[in-house]
Amino acid sequence: MRLGQLKWNNTVTAAIFENGHARPVPEYNLYDLIMRSEKEHVDLAVLAGGLAAPHSQAAPPIIPITPREVWACDRNYEVGSAIGGFQASVDRAERPEIFFKGTARVCVGPGQSIGIRSDSRFTAPEPELAVVLGGKGRMIGYTIGNDVSAWDIESENPLYLTQSKTFSGCCALGPVIVTADEIPDPYALEISCRVERAGKAVFSGEASTSAVHRRFDTLVEFLLRGNPVPAGSVLLTGTGIIVPPEAALAPGDLVTIRVPGIGVLSNTAALV
Repeated sequence: MRLGQLKWNNTVTAAIFENGHARPVPEYNLYDLIMRSEKEHVDLAVLAGGLAAPHSQAAPPIIPITPREVWACDRNYEVGSAIGGFQASVDRAERPEIFFKGTARVCVGPGQSIGIRSDSRFTAPEPELAVVLGGKGRMIGYTIGNDVSAWDIESENPLYLTQSKTFSGCCALGPVIVTADEIPDPYALEISCRVERAGKAVFSGEASTSAVHRRFDTLVEFLLRGNPVPAGSVLLTGTGIIVPPEAALAPGDLVTIRVPGIGVLSNTAALV
C-alpha cells in the first residue's frame, strides 16, 4: 500500500495514494495511524484500508510522515574512494556509522525547499532509501530520503558532523511510504538523482541498493542498541550517489530523486 499525507480540510491527514489520487483517512495523520496500528496490533495497511474514505480525490502528497526522530547512516555503499578530497569510501568496520539527523523540525516534503547552509561552500544532496520504523525497530515501509549535507564542514573537522548534517531543510522525505510487503526485495531498487540549474543538468547519478555494505536490518539492530528509538521514526540507509564539489548546490537548484516503485521526490534548494 502507498501511504502518505495530504492537506484535507486544512488539516494534515493520512491518505492512501492510488493512481494519482488519494483516499483520506479522516481524523488521523500518518503518525497517529501508526500509533493505533501498534497499540491494537493491527497491520497498518489493513487499518488504513478500513478507515479510509470510500472515494478518492486528486490531491498532491505532502511530507508522508511527521517523524519522531530521523537517524542516518554514512559510508554504507560500495562507491569507491574519496572524491575531490572528500571521504566517500565504504566503512568496513563491524559497527556502522549512525548519527542523529534531527526531528520533524528539519524535515520537508515534496516541493518544499531543502536547505543550503550559508556558511558552507559545498552543500550537496544525498539520495537514499529511507526506512520507516514501527515499534521495536520493525521496518514497516520505505520512502525516498535526501540527507542534505554540508560536506566541507564535516571534512574540516569530524567533530563538526552535527553542523554538517543538521540544519533547516536538511532532510527531505517523500512522496509516499510504500509498505514493506509491497517491496519484495529492497536490495534491488534503482535510485537516480538529477540536479538542474536554470533548466540544465549540472549533475546526474545512479546507484542500486544492491551495493549496500550492510543490510538494513543490521543497521536497525545497531541503531536500537541501548537506544529505544520510538515508532514513527525514520532511518536513512546511506547514499551510493556522490555529488562532486563542482556541482555543489546553489540557490534555485532543483534536485529530483527517483526510485521506481516508490516515486519521485523533487525539491528546490534555498539558503538557510
